[in-house]
Amino acid sequence: MPASGEALPDGSTLARVQAEWRARIAAEYTSAAVTQNLVLWLIQAGAPPELLDAGLAIVADELVHSRMSHEVYTAAGGTEPPAIDQQLLGLPRTSESLIADILQVAVRTFCLGETVAVPLFSHLRAPCTEPVAKAALDRILRDEVRHRDFGWELLDWLLTVDESVPAVVTAMLPTMMTELERTYGVGNQAVATDDGVMTDTERSWGLAPPRDYAEILTRTIERDYRPRFAARSVTL
Repeated sequence: MPASGEALPDGSTLARVQAEWRARIAAEYTSAAVTQNLVLWLIQAGAPPELLDAGLAIVADELVHSRMSHEVYTAAGGTEPPAIDQQLLGLPRTSESLIADILQVAVRTFCLGETVAVPLFSHLRAPCTEPVAKAALDRILRDEVRHRDFGWELLDWLLTVDESVPAVVTAMLPTMMTELERTYGVGNQAVATDDGVMTDTERSWGLAPPRDYAEILTRTIERDYRPRFAARSVTL
């Protein structure tokens, strides 16, 4: 809670702060479970030990992120339990090939998701001054860089396992990019209709207007996705 004598934000601001950090609790917890499942697949596929170690470290990171997000949520006055969907706490097999399933997760969750997460969290962190939120974003941002790198290292290993990987990834990227647009871009109605209005208090708790997410995604496509995929003979 705020220091003695400090007031919490007004009701509407408080509700938005709570909703954002409550969602982050669930998102980080879900990421831990998904990564744990991916590590099991990597063990079954005979992946190099360094990838297994990196994956397990990410599981631990995500659980810390979830706990720290909960601390921010309660500091903002939140009392409801996180809305964790148990059906999302794992990875379903969708192909007869284990390598094909690993590739899907590597590209969607790490090469795409964790790569855009780095500038997103950096943007959220920049104006954040609320101590508990700042501490959480400091830790999350630091870890997201390693999580991003894990995705590209995993893709590099998959390139050595199956020579068809560049063509397969090129074919799957349009669908995955559409998914990203529906999450962070103008394909999301909340983003498309956002007027960019946000109070300084909300920003101080680690929030940003939805339309900022779309701008960051656009920059990430050009600065990160295209050159990184091109270096691996993948066309975006």
